[in-house]
Amino acid sequence: MRAVITVIGKDMVGILAKVSGICSDCNVNVIEVTQSVLQDMFAMIMLSDISDCSVPFAEFSDKMKALGDELGLSIHVMHEDIFNSMHRI
Repeated sequence: MRAVITVIGKDMVGILAKVSGICSDCNVNVIEVTQSVLQDMFAMIMLSDISDCSVPFAEFSDKMKALGDELGLSIHVMHEDIFNSMHRI
C-alpha cells in the first residue's frame, strides 16, 4: 500500500527533514520525492510505502497535519486508492 503526501507553503529550512522524520518514526518508507521552490514557495510531492506503518493510517495523517499546522504549511496525506479513484477517467 502506498500514500501520496503533499506539502505546500512558505519555504524554510528543514521541511523535508521534518516530514521524513515523521515517516521514519511511523515506519513509513519514502519511495520517491519531487520538490520545487518557486520564489519563496515550497512544493513537494512524496510517494511513500505505508505497508509496514506502525500506526493506523488516520493517525499518521493526523501527525502530518499537526506538523503542517505547527509550521504554517499545508500537508495532506492521501491513500493511493483514494488518489487513483479521484484521477480515474
